[in-house]
Amino acid sequence: MDVSRPAFKCFDDDGRLKRSGTVWTASAHIITAVIGSGVLSLAWAIGQLGWIAGPAVMFLFSFVTYFSSTLLSDCYRTGDPVSGKRNYTYMDAVQSILGGFRFKICGLIQFLNLFGITVGYTIAASISMMAIKRSNCFHESGGKNPCHMSSNPYMIMFGVTEILLSQIKDFDQIWWLSIVAAIMSFTYSAIGLALGIIQVAANGVFKGSLTGISIGTVTQTQKIWRTFQALGDIAFAYSYSVVLIEIQDTVRSPPAESKTMKQATRISIAVTTTFYMLCGCMGYAAFGDAAPGNLLTGFGFYNPFWLLDVANIAIVIHLVGAYQVFAQPIFAFVDKQAAARFPDSDLVSKEFEIRIPGVRAPYKVNVFRAVFRSCFVVLTTVISMLMPFFNDVVGILGALGFWPLTVYFPVEMYIKQRKVEKWSMKWVCLKMLSGGCLVITVVAGVGSVAGVMLDLKVYKPFKTTY
Repeated sequence: MDVSRPAFKCFDDDGRLKRSGTVWTASAHIITAVIGSGVLSLAWAIGQLGWIAGPAVMFLFSFVTYFSSTLLSDCYRTGDPVSGKRNYTYMDAVQSILGGFRFKICGLIQFLNLFGITVGYTIAASISMMAIKRSNCFHESGGKNPCHMSSNPYMIMFGVTEILLSQIKDFDQIWWLSIVAAIMSFTYSAIGLALGIIQVAANGVFKGSLTGISIGTVTQTQKIWRTFQALGDIAFAYSYSVVLIEIQDTVRSPPAESKTMKQATRISIAVTTTFYMLCGCMGYAAFGDAAPGNLLTGFGFYNPFWLLDVANIAIVIHLVGAYQVFAQPIFAFVDKQAAARFPDSDLVSKEFEIRIPGVRAPYKVNVFRAVFRSCFVVLTTVISMLMPFFNDVVGILGALGFWPLTVYFPVEMYIKQRKVEKWSMKWVCLKMLSGGCLVITVVAGVGSVAGVMLDLKVYKPFKTTY
């Protein structure tokens, strides 16, 4: 018996391999999940709200995200917070604590959100690829050529790349992917911040106003819609609650995972909010009312053109991998459902071997997997070509994911898990928080949809040029 005892040290209470995550690894995972393409639209968002409301709204979102994350961390284990059954994903927690109908609704919203993010990433990647071509064209013509070009070829190029990558099974499990994504997102965010600081220094003045973009530059109606849309853009920048429980599942115990996670959330929200404040405020200070919707591709900056190229290459590399990370849960769900429904079908279950010259091991391809994943990528690419509006799409995604996934489900799970008494002070406060965030989500969603409708009035499908 003594010989086998050390083996138990390698496993956790549920028989899985022992976790080794700490406060610092969890913080790093959260920061990697949060800082992404959402940072690019923050200067525009603050530009709509102004110097008073812009930073105030950003602090509000960071507080709500932090508070709801602490509630969610208490839902990692069902029942007892130290020895209760572990939930490995956000969906597991919703199913075990709330169950039934709400679990299905949560699944639908989560998959819609993931699908929307893949569309947003296709748009963002194509705009960055085009920005590289345009900045070089600008440089070569000495700024005389406006360098108008269509985004469609770049979206198709991105789509073809994603079709090939989507055939790799468990792409999101590739260990170095998160490291590359983190390096790339910090690279382009830092370049955006640095260029903003340089521009402010060159201007010798902080541009912008206390109330945001002025009437005259836009109409009264546009000002209202843009203000609402800015809320969605900021919400999108903080949308990471969906992966919080997965990150918590990497943390070692003891101490209790919830204790470690609350500390990690505090550190990571402080870091990301500081970073967002700097990026958003410096971008607005540099350009004022003219702050572009995408800081690195809106051509507020022209020089140094090589540095812009580096930033946009970093965006494209980040989004190529990030697209797969967000698409893989949908692929896994469909594969699982198809296998359960058609267990005897060769199209669904059988894998065919294809020998690739120069590669020792044959590549295993499944017909259903290949067809479904290719169709999925084609669909996201076509939608992106029909609606290539980065800011509007980001606003819609922020609105769609913020209230239900970041606030409603964590609050409801916490109330049930902790048996919070109905109409008690705590219950009323939690419900008021949830209600207030619902209003913000509706307003942001309406503003973003209105933005799409206004853009569609002057837009011809598949004929967008920048």
